[in-house]
Amino acid sequence: MSRRSRNSRAWRYVWGGIRRDADARALVLATESEEWGYERLEYSESDSEDDIPEEVVSPVPSAVPVTGESYCSCDSQADSSFPRMRGFHQVKDCHCGEDDQEFDWVWDASSKSTATLLSCDNRKVNFHTDYSCGTAAIRGSKELAEGQHFWEIKMTSPVYGTDMMVGIGTHDVSLDKFKHTFCSLLGKDADSWGLSYTGLLHHKGDKMNFSSRFGQGSIIGLHLDTWHGTLTVFKNRKCIGVAATELQNKRVFPMACSTAAKSSMKVIRCCSAPTSLLYLCCARLRQLLPDCIDTLGVLPLPPGLRQLLHNKLGWVLSLSGGATEETPEGSGQPSVLAVSPSAGPSSSESDSEGCTSYPEACQRKRCRWT
Repeated sequence: MSRRSRNSRAWRYVWGGIRRDADARALVLATESEEWGYERLEYSESDSEDDIPEEVVSPVPSAVPVTGESYCSCDSQADSSFPRMRGFHQVKDCHCGEDDQEFDWVWDASSKSTATLLSCDNRKVNFHTDYSCGTAAIRGSKELAEGQHFWEIKMTSPVYGTDMMVGIGTHDVSLDKFKHTFCSLLGKDADSWGLSYTGLLHHKGDKMNFSSRFGQGSIIGLHLDTWHGTLTVFKNRKCIGVAATELQNKRVFPMACSTAAKSSMKVIRCCSAPTSLLYLCCARLRQLLPDCIDTLGVLPLPPGLRQLLHNKLGWVLSLSGGATEETPEGSGQPSVLAVSPSAGPSSSESDSEGCTSYPEACQRKRCRWT
């Protein structure tokens, strides 16, 4: 049998039995050829377009996982016993950035798509454990009510496909609406806001460039300030910028979604605090001190107060404004925690005061969606 005929028959088998999407292509690449029972396919210039399905000719999202944006270097310590195939490899279990702590919420076992599986005391969500035929999503178990909320999600699998996203959404977001469609679910309507691994920010069906890509091992932090109505995003504990504003009185939950087969994310920190004078003072202290300084270590505090701040507001004092992607280190731009110390929640006067307290780099990234 000629090589062209073999390719033609194989493509009919693959694209007839699996959804025609980059996620399906990635699943084929990530799985042993013996398990699927056919050879990996190659093309040459001699292959005619008649032998190739139309979907292959048209552009599709990359099936190669994103690399180089990990919080640590564990993703480079691959298990050599596992066959590596075009960017897919087994990574040793990584606990970098994770600490023993209490969690204000976990993923909600009763508010998730059918194509999800929970583990690690419901802190880790696995999407499409066998194969992917659409988009799966999940909500956190707690509504983010008044106050300050911060949580971090680590990408614990290869990050690839149509989309893998983190963000927030209301209870009106339908988790199974796109279970047979590959899409960017978070931000597809007015009830959700989502950051894609591609660096695009989604809301109301619109998207805008927001950051560089993140990949396996990346830690994405989100800070929801219900007092000032802002959602600030951190990548590997460096401030990216303010993703959304005017979120006062929004009843939202933490959310995540994925179209990628055998993908997973893990909540490694989630904590809340009231918008109090104590919080505002800690946020201001973090702004005034350089990022490299251990705030609790350098302040002359009584041991009891130091322990209290560590337990209640340690996340505020440890976050870093960092050098944003628009203002690299050494550019002279201010680098502080993107938390506004202004006291007014909604008036135009207080909003203008709060704006001036953000770093100029983060200001340029403030979303204009209302």
